[in-house]
Amino acid sequence: MKHTINELEDIAAQVRRDIVRMVHACQSGHPGGSLGCADFMTALYFEIMNHSTDFKMDGKGEDLFFLSNGHISPVFYSVLARSGYFEVSELATFRKLNSRLQGHPTTHEGLPGVRIASGSLGQGMSVAIGAAQAKKLNKDHSIIYSLHGDGELQEGQNWEAIMYAPFNKIDNLISTIDYNGQQIDGPTEKVLSLENLQAKFEAFGWHVINSDGNDMDAIVKALHYAKSLTGKGKPILNLMSTQMGYGVDFMMGSHKWHGVAPNDEQLAAALAQLSSTLKDY
Repeated sequence: MKHTINELEDIAAQVRRDIVRMVHACQSGHPGGSLGCADFMTALYFEIMNHSTDFKMDGKGEDLFFLSNGHISPVFYSVLARSGYFEVSELATFRKLNSRLQGHPTTHEGLPGVRIASGSLGQGMSVAIGAAQAKKLNKDHSIIYSLHGDGELQEGQNWEAIMYAPFNKIDNLISTIDYNGQQIDGPTEKVLSLENLQAKFEAFGWHVINSDGNDMDAIVKALHYAKSLTGKGKPILNLMSTQMGYGVDFMMGSHKWHGVAPNDEQLAAALAQLSSTLKDY
């Protein structure tokens, strides 16, 4: 194990501090989903993936990650910086003019760690499957990881891709759904119910596991288990339950913090709940 669970929890706490500070500073962004996925992203980059901070776009010989729900860029940028892809101080430029840290990740700024522009919801699954298939064609035994919002599964393109992957035995892919039940307009059950996602993915031919995305020990174990399932003829889905806004009590569990920045008082209240373990930028 590269880090202890306590060390990973400390990193995730700092990532959450980064998230609320970044969004507050520019009074724009998406804190809710970013906070909810901080444990998963920390586990992925600091424990699970075989990756190099000497960033090369083709990613030969290493695991790759694709963020489909690009609006949760704050957690992506924080984890990339904290794991060494670029200077942590650059987080202070989030969403500012001429920054490489745009509101939704893009590639033309050349930010290390970002391989696709994302934010047009529903497209990440197709990209991840394409990358996984390319790995297999190149005899590269690395793994492709992707993260998706539950609300974006309301986009039809996902289901074409979800059907394609098992048929083509894309078994080097671990896709995770951030299953928080919230989207910008309200609970997913009220906007457009997803019904039984596990049954749907299994019917399409995926191997589905369930995990608690806000329990570091649980998510690390789930991702190690998911890795053990690769190479067996099926793509793997990690159906990950989280709470939007996790770690900040007044943000938790509500779609209202999907895309709203905290004011000065709210920032102070949030930071009071989150330990500074790696020092603020």
